[in-house]
Amino acid sequence: MRKAVATCAATGAAASFALLSAPAQAAPPVPSEPLPSPTSFVVLQAGKGTDKATAAVKAAGGTVVQEWPQIGVVIAQASDGAFDDKARKRPGVVAAGPTRAMSALAGAGNVVPDGEVTGLGPGTSGGDDTKEALNADQWDMRQIGADKAHRKTDGNRAITVGVLDSGIEADHSDLAANVDPSQSVSCNDRGVPNTNPKAWQPTTSDHGTHVAGTIAGARNGTGIVGVAPNVKLAAVKVVDDDGYIYPEYAICGFVWAADKGMEVTNNSYFIDPYFLWCKADPEQRPVIEAVNRALKYSEKKDVVNVAAAGNSGWDLSKPITDTGSPNNSDDPQPRETDHRCYDIPAEAGNTVAVSSVGPTAVKSYFSNYGRGVVDVAAPGGDSRVPADTPSKNGRILSTVVGGGWGYKQGTSMASPHAAGVVALLRGTQTGLNAKQTISTLKRQANPLACPEFYDQDRDGVNDATCEGKKRGSGYYGAGLVDALKAVGG
Repeated sequence: MRKAVATCAATGAAASFALLSAPAQAAPPVPSEPLPSPTSFVVLQAGKGTDKATAAVKAAGGTVVQEWPQIGVVIAQASDGAFDDKARKRPGVVAAGPTRAMSALAGAGNVVPDGEVTGLGPGTSGGDDTKEALNADQWDMRQIGADKAHRKTDGNRAITVGVLDSGIEADHSDLAANVDPSQSVSCNDRGVPNTNPKAWQPTTSDHGTHVAGTIAGARNGTGIVGVAPNVKLAAVKVVDDDGYIYPEYAICGFVWAADKGMEVTNNSYFIDPYFLWCKADPEQRPVIEAVNRALKYSEKKDVVNVAAAGNSGWDLSKPITDTGSPNNSDDPQPRETDHRCYDIPAEAGNTVAVSSVGPTAVKSYFSNYGRGVVDVAAPGGDSRVPADTPSKNGRILSTVVGGGWGYKQGTSMASPHAAGVVALLRGTQTGLNAKQTISTLKRQANPLACPEFYDQDRDGVNDATCEGKKRGSGYYGAGLVDALKAVGG
């Protein structure tokens, strides 16, 4: 995918962002004139329910597309550039704003040409990872102790991980036994749930299939094995065929996973079209609030949401010059951001933000970081660091579309390792709620000290300042996730 967080090949780091002097500006008022085509908006009412929000949408000349009464959010479409101004003036509405920076809408035709979904297999109890055909190149699993954890258990079959991504190839030999069609959905048509299997399988990207293999690639003697090979996977497709994850897609995904009772979600993306969403901007603030409502609802329903920290090489705890937003515009405007701007969902709260390390357990060159932002670290690969494996490939090996296996890198690859560990933890310590699970995950993580000198591009200049010294919290949060400890080892 084109996302900075979701990009995973050798181009996984976003382009470097030169410091510019232009300050961030709030968007000017939009004149009341027709837009080229209907645009999506979020409309929020105070508290639960949607009666006031839907009335406001209609009164402002819009169309209700999807209602989420659980969180008091309505997704609407309108062709009036001043729709959000009109809607927020209606009784009971606390916020309204557009979900993108241009009027183009995602197409609804994201379907695979053929293929039937066979459903869940019987699962596995545990075993020797070395019997998997490609295990020798899975340095990542050994780094977090997953191979040792699997000698005790492959995970609890009652646990489901929702993969909010580009879909999962449900007939892949390493995934077919673990994909649960009954919990899978597509949210990429205006944020409206679609349970047709053709809708939630991949069309233009194998990103979600790769992520799924890392979480729960099956133990079957072929290919790879995931962190938790006996848990179930639900495909929650939130990426459209242009590679965008707009707010209404993610909101749909979070609420769907919560209402389906999933124990974990993985979120290897940032929400488009902004790398960083800023509360000071009156158009962006309603989206931040809508996503936060979905995440808070999810946590109340006892879901642990795990998210990639991003691939821009930014210290998210410091002011940043964002030159790439909005990323669906032909003319993104440089802006200075501050502590009121967030990479969401990683910084939205109610999530576990994951940074990436390479084969030597040092921060990957592309990984975002930041003290007080990153919660834990996990292997996401680093093409600049060779692995001690037959292939010497420092990236992450997992499943790809077409029934194959391939290498990718990115915090997109780190996050599913952490999600897999959370799945193991939730399956062994079933009495823990979501907050307690996150606390346990952090407590069990292995601290990683800051490197004395960080020079991944070998130019003799320190590339990024690591705060936290011996505990390395700026790069790694609480430390490297530990699968063996998660299962009581």
